[in-house]
Amino acid sequence: MELKRPQMKNPVHFLAFGFGSGLAPIAPGTFGTLAAMPIWWLCAQLPLWGYLLATALVIVVGPYLCGKTSHDMNVHDHPGIVWDEIAGLLVTMIAVPVTPWGALAGFLAFRFFDIIKPWPIGWLDRRVDGGLGIMVDDLLAGVYAAVVMQLLVFYLPAQFG
Repeated sequence: MELKRPQMKNPVHFLAFGFGSGLAPIAPGTFGTLAAMPIWWLCAQLPLWGYLLATALVIVVGPYLCGKTSHDMNVHDHPGIVWDEIAGLLVTMIAVPVTPWGALAGFLAFRFFDIIKPWPIGWLDRRVDGGLGIMVDDLLAGVYAAVVMQLLVFYLPAQFG
């Protein structure tokens, strides 16, 4: 099968590629996470229930967006598909105060777990197919990073609270 390019005029591809951030020639996951930062900031202005609802919506549509784009491109988990990074960062930042240190720490914590893929993240990444497979490792990396963030917020409230 021929490898196809994303069609950025297609709204599914546009979203899956993180509004174009996944087209970065190097480190598209990092650029996708950077693209997620303003989304986090906007969602963080909502009450917690609104933030959780927005995060749930991003997660629920993710398997479709990622799976459809992957299928259209004839490649599983193309590095440019970064909707999963957006979802993972939103999970990381649940109930994290909007501060420069919080933003930096959340970004770094999520990227760390997304790149390192400690067990069972890497195991799931290799075994779960389709759109859910594209999403699951980033969501779990987001959970790991969220634990780190909550510990930082609790133990360093002056910097993160």
